[in-house]
Amino acid sequence: MLIKTVKKQNDMQLVLDKRGIHLSVEDGLFKVKVQDQLQRVPTSKLQSIIMHKSASLTTDAVLLAIENEIEILFFNKIGQSQGRIWSHKYGSISNIRKNQIGFSQNKKGAQWVIKNIAKKIANQSALLLTLGVPDGSTDKIIEKAMEKLQKPLQKLAALEYEKMSDVADKIRGYEGNASRVYWACINDHLPSQYRFEKRSQHPALDMFNAMLNYAYGILYSKVESVLIQAGIDPYIGIMHRDEYNRPVFVYDFIEPYRIWADYVVLHLCMQQIVFIEFFQIENHVFYLNAQAKRILIQSFNDYFEDPIKLNGVDRSRNGHLLLHAQKLATQLKKQ
Repeated sequence: MLIKTVKKQNDMQLVLDKRGIHLSVEDGLFKVKVQDQLQRVPTSKLQSIIMHKSASLTTDAVLLAIENEIEILFFNKIGQSQGRIWSHKYGSISNIRKNQIGFSQNKKGAQWVIKNIAKKIANQSALLLTLGVPDGSTDKIIEKAMEKLQKPLQKLAALEYEKMSDVADKIRGYEGNASRVYWACINDHLPSQYRFEKRSQHPALDMFNAMLNYAYGILYSKVESVLIQAGIDPYIGIMHRDEYNRPVFVYDFIEPYRIWADYVVLHLCMQQIVFIEFFQIENHVFYLNAQAKRILIQSFNDYFEDPIKLNGVDRSRNGHLLLHAQKLATQLKKQ
């Protein structure tokens, strides 16, 4: 069982990841039981509950969570959110959803996506700056990579279009080229045991990609949550439109923030505190075990609760995600 506590009130996360773990209700409190271990958790301290495979819960626990606006998320073993239960107080506001459809098809929507992709690449370049070693032996590698990352930024700025479909393929190409440069530079700086042949998503073929995919899964769920809270429909995408029954707008929104998940995983590797024994390997595919998940989730949550200043505003990274979603919802209302 994992219970991650952070300093701010209502920001505890309950992670149920042991086989046979069960969540129920007793005297108005959540009761977590696994084998002979028992723990009670007050609703006032919880923000979300994450359920992994082989965990179970009662209807009373679901209703208590809904009543207290506590999200319940269901994760698979590679960290992907497979579904969620949230309060009926959240949901797409009709005029936002209607305007979001128009936004997804017009020039303003395309401009918004291009701005996000450009910010993603700029953030990647900024992270590469942090990779320098004291003796300066890799400075030229970093400088060369950063120089290469300027090219897709220039091409994005020069695009001419009226809607996303006019330039979507070009954007994917620019983004893909930037990602190859970025990951190659990161790979050159990783301790040898974490280096990878290529960026492998699903399945993950090494420790680094397994951790990164899991971290992205956590971030996807956070982004979907703030979109829902802001009244934005996560299923109406702009550049990502072709995946049926998937929260494609999450993929559009997340781009500038992927760097935060990258940093968490990179930092763990640089500290060399995650070992091969923390993974289950099945047919050459890497999966995080409970210990690896515990380390990654704790590091991720700590990092996302650290206050940072963005656009002159001091908030946690969680707070900035919600603020961005709220500002976008306000923009959509005025479309």
